[in-house]
Amino acid sequence: MHLTPMKARTFIASLSLASAFGVSLYAQPTQPTTVTSPIATAPSTEPGSNLTVYLLTFGWGDVSWERFGHNAIWIKDRAHGTDITYNWGMFDFAQPNFVWRFVTGDTRYWMEAFSLDVMLAEYKRENRSVLAQELNLTPAQRLKLQQFVQWNALPENKFYRYDYYRDNCSTRLRDAIDHALSGQLQLATVTRMTSGTYRWHTQRLMTGDIPLYTGVTFALSARADKPLSIWEEMFLPVRMANDLRTVSIADSTGAQIPLVRSEMAMYTAGRPPEPAAPPFYFPLFVAVGIIFAAALVLLVRTAEGGSRIAMFAATALATLWSLFAGLGGLALLFAWAFTKHYFMGRNENLMHFDPLSIALVVLIPLSIYGLRGVNRAIKFAGFIAMLCLFGFVAQGIPFFSQKNGEIIALALPINLAVWWTVFRLTAYRRTSFPSSAAL
Repeated sequence: MHLTPMKARTFIASLSLASAFGVSLYAQPTQPTTVTSPIATAPSTEPGSNLTVYLLTFGWGDVSWERFGHNAIWIKDRAHGTDITYNWGMFDFAQPNFVWRFVTGDTRYWMEAFSLDVMLAEYKRENRSVLAQELNLTPAQRLKLQQFVQWNALPENKFYRYDYYRDNCSTRLRDAIDHALSGQLQLATVTRMTSGTYRWHTQRLMTGDIPLYTGVTFALSARADKPLSIWEEMFLPVRMANDLRTVSIADSTGAQIPLVRSEMAMYTAGRPPEPAAPPFYFPLFVAVGIIFAAALVLLVRTAEGGSRIAMFAATALATLWSLFAGLGGLALLFAWAFTKHYFMGRNENLMHFDPLSIALVVLIPLSIYGLRGVNRAIKFAGFIAMLCLFGFVAQGIPFFSQKNGEIIALALPINLAVWWTVFRLTAYRRTSFPSSAAL
């Protein structure tokens, strides 16, 4: 979800905050943080004393996968005169079977090192903010981190299966810092809960892109609705930068010190900050569902008055929705049963986008125009509508915890209207052609 674009040719979207630097996207820290240059230290011969470690956080961009930001570890090695950045989440469309691996969740992403100048030039060109936070690590911890990322960057160690929430560019970086701190970062953050969820953050960052917002709302199951700890929330680079400001660690003497020693705004983008909360699109979903259902009712009433055009239009609309809902349900079922997309499994939207709707693609026109399979068509449409209605009522039952109000608002009136359409038009056709037998 947080991808540096330097080797990316393009991407298929799946589906991953307030400003502290003018128009940049970084939230104000809970405690005041001094923005300074790195603190000069006396020369030392201790291994690792020649290193300075920074967390680089890149703000959100324009295209879908850039909306979640990105980050990297920057290690300045004064002994060798190098400034190397290490970042995870690299991908290439030219990889064998990339699309299929992406669809099934069996992705093969990797970690790579770049010079600081290359990284900064890339993100400045994309007009994305860059924040550098110097980490308050001991020389031994800096050396341990450098050795780990250098090992991780080796060809035999760099590849991994990418997960948008639990194993992405930011969580890999978080884990590397935690490794250098011998688990202090996780210990300090894993029990501190936030009010956000994976769905909440994803919807927040999809603001303004209604098709993508709809797609992630539809695809994410109840597994994405669990409140996150600060440790888990660090799947988002910008949130991680903000959260680290609140973390204290033990220094070499055992005293508690801030993990972030100092900060530098290396580039401030000329774009608005990340949205602080998800958009309120619920009325839009309600309107679309009601308008579609009302159109079916109006067309059926007109058809019952003898309009063949209205009958054809009502049949076509009901069939089209059934095709759309059926394919959506099959996609959810496939994701649950045959892919590694954990956050798409056990999706309650299967009650509203039922794979059985595919049968109605054949049964609706057959029952209305051929008066064949009428009873089957009515029963199928009725079952689908009742299951959708149950999914709505079940929102009051603790076991059903998925936050899918928008999907219910869209699907429920349409599924009920499709049932009513099949029932009314087949009854009208039977009356018009009493000699025809229904199977």
